Amino acid sequence: MSGNEVDYLYVAEMIGVLMAAGLAAGFAAGLFGIGGGFVVVPALLLVFAYFGVEPELIAHVAIGTSLATIIVTSARSVHAHHTHGAVDFKIIKDWAPPLIVGVLLGLVLARYMDGRSLKWVFSLGVFFMGLHFIAPVLQPKKPIASDMPQGIALWSIATFLGGFSALLGIGGGTIAVLVMTACGRPIHQAVATAAGFGIIIALPGAIGFAILGQGVPNLPFGSVGYVNLIAVAAITTMSFLTAPLGAKAAHSLNAKALKRVFGIYLVATSAIVLYNTLTG
Repeated sequence: MSGNEVDYLYVAEMIGVLMAAGLAAGFAAGLFGIGGGFVVVPALLLVFAYFGVEPELIAHVAIGTSLATIIVTSARSVHAHHTHGAVDFKIIKDWAPPLIVGVLLGLVLARYMDGRSLKWVFSLGVFFMGLHFIAPVLQPKKPIASDMPQGIALWSIATFLGGFSALLGIGGGTIAVLVMTACGRPIHQAVATAAGFGIIIALPGAIGFAILGQGVPNLPFGSVGYVNLIAVAAITTMSFLTAPLGAKAAHSLNAKALKRVFGIYLVATSAIVLYNTLTG
């Protein structure tokens, strides 16, 4: 539904479906130790398509909304990890400027990309991330450096990470953890610090998508630009309930097998989004 008329039955149904998506997204995020946009964006693509949102708008709204949910979930994660002293705020401070520059560049690209192009980018990005989880060839068995990148190397990696994440609607945790563990940082510190990257990427990203969508007609009810506030509230609320359940389940399962399952999920998601792009 779009326009100024409010169909309350439609809104109630949409909230119910989004809450169900939030329950699933939270459980998957807790189960696989990652998730965020990789789970939320595909769910939103399906939900908004089901509710008849114009195909040209769906990808932008899904990605902008996903970034807004990441602000909340990453902040919660950083707080939890900080209580255990695992967050390296110096790394976050050093990486913040190039991450933000990358996000701004990603927003410029998103401004001139149509919905089909944005789905292509998401599909390809998710496909390569899925391959990494199935066969983690990018993850060195031993650290390849004794310290984090500095100077041009830092700016190159962080700017790419910010732009890539903004276009996919993700928090960038997978790549951030890869870089930090390759530079000798313990995995727990890497995961905790990567959550901080999520806030830095998602905050300007969500604000940017909200601005980009100003004045665009036929957005789904409850949207501020390309950010749907109903979806943000439903998904973040429900994911808080099920993420701990997913994390608990993960501890009773084989970690290596879980990563492969998540990789297969990502590859399958990529194929579905690509098929939808080619046939839609």
